[in-house]
Amino acid sequence: MSVGYGRAGLAAPEGTPMGGYLDRQGPSAGTLDPLEVSAVTWSDGERRFALAVADLVCVNDDLAERAREAAGCELWLAATHTHAGPETGCVPGGGPTPEPWLDLVAEAVHTAAHRAVDSERPSEGVALRGDLRGVGADRSRPQAEAVVPLDVIAVRDGGLAGVVVVLPVHPTVLPAANLLVSADLAGAVRRALRERLGPGVWVVVATGAAGDISTRHTRRGQDAAELDRLGAVVADRCLDLLTDAARADSGEPDWGGADSGGADSGGADSGGADSGGGDPDGGDPDGGDSGGVHSGGVHSGGVHSGGPGRGGEGAGRAAGGRVWAAGSRVGTARRRIALARAAVAADAESLAADLERAEAAGDPVSARLARSRVEGLRARHTPAAEAGPIDAEVGVARVGGLALVGLPGEPFLAVADQITEAAPCPTVVLGYVNGYPGYLPTADAYRRTEYEVLASQVAEGSAEQLAATALALLAESGPRT
Repeated sequence: MSVGYGRAGLAAPEGTPMGGYLDRQGPSAGTLDPLEVSAVTWSDGERRFALAVADLVCVNDDLAERAREAAGCELWLAATHTHAGPETGCVPGGGPTPEPWLDLVAEAVHTAAHRAVDSERPSEGVALRGDLRGVGADRSRPQAEAVVPLDVIAVRDGGLAGVVVVLPVHPTVLPAANLLVSADLAGAVRRALRERLGPGVWVVVATGAAGDISTRHTRRGQDAAELDRLGAVVADRCLDLLTDAARADSGEPDWGGADSGGADSGGADSGGADSGGGDPDGGDPDGGDSGGVHSGGVHSGGVHSGGPGRGGEGAGRAAGGRVWAAGSRVGTARRRIALARAAVAADAESLAADLERAEAAGDPVSARLARSRVEGLRARHTPAAEAGPIDAEVGVARVGGLALVGLPGEPFLAVADQITEAAPCPTVVLGYVNGYPGYLPTADAYRRTEYEVLASQVAEGSAEQLAATALALLAESGPRT
């Protein structure tokens, strides 16, 4: 197995319309930190898979296809979902990508992917998972514990060559009032990790299943300083996982009994063939770098003892180990499915009255939740009765004994849990990949009519349909020796 990495800048000049928030007051007025497209490629000599991650609010179907053509190989395009980047046509249910971004992003993907291919070197991989506390939590449940799973994929070519971090937290630290272009939380984590790991180690940060998870209840401000603080928290946790793995001396992964073994078969499966723009976190009021360079040394096995649990029994448990080596194989599959379109019934006047009462009572938490419900209705673009089903694509990539699952749009974190708990091998789930059907709440979330359910364009059960499709693809593309 050979792995490569490349990146390319994605310029958003002053005056660029910005995506992510309904209440944005104008176009961009400058840049806080640069946007980029990064790419990682895995090749077994016969097949190649590329994962490209772009600092965009969403990726529509047309952009995903254009990027795949530009790369010249099987490629997923994932958005970090920053709400401080360009507007790329982020409409629930999907839509066309506006110019010039269709061309500009495809060009950046071409550059990053080809740089990755040119840099491919024989490598082994270690997948690590642990809990991350104090950064993300269910934004509709103020009392929910602020703990989410954090995935780190370490690529070794003798020493540590690079890391892929999958963080299931909305990158919405900066508010709607912000007019400076930024990669937001994903960019802050990249910077912090690059500082700690040194210039010889590449870093890619993708967003996981973050549909219901944000920093609303954990952040202490909504500015560059808070980005730096939260970025450091995530980076330091990544270093904990990497360091513990380096100290371990086991060559076998421990994923709760999951089988990591073997190479996999490939073959694309054609199957069947907020508002991004209305995210409720943008209007929230404002309510350390540990130093040192980690130069590598992730052991080829290792089990971290910290745990990916999110409270309750098993919260202290973690997992990790080697998932590919020199002779491992690459396999991919994609399947398109149709999601029924539906909208939850809600009374706009009643929601507005609830907001007035919460504001009058002086309860900022209740008022924020009530305001988000009003914004959920505003985020709807197409009445369900006026449009047909929504096409959605699910992807699975097998790189040695590790499976990557790419889900479109904004799946709830519990959707990823459904997949990883039932998967036959170590599995990492990414969101915002190859399409934007909008929010994908779990079936039980439809009982609560919070922002995400009100803004969603898909019928109850759609998220479970995606999870079932991912598990079917995992089973069909199982390992072979």
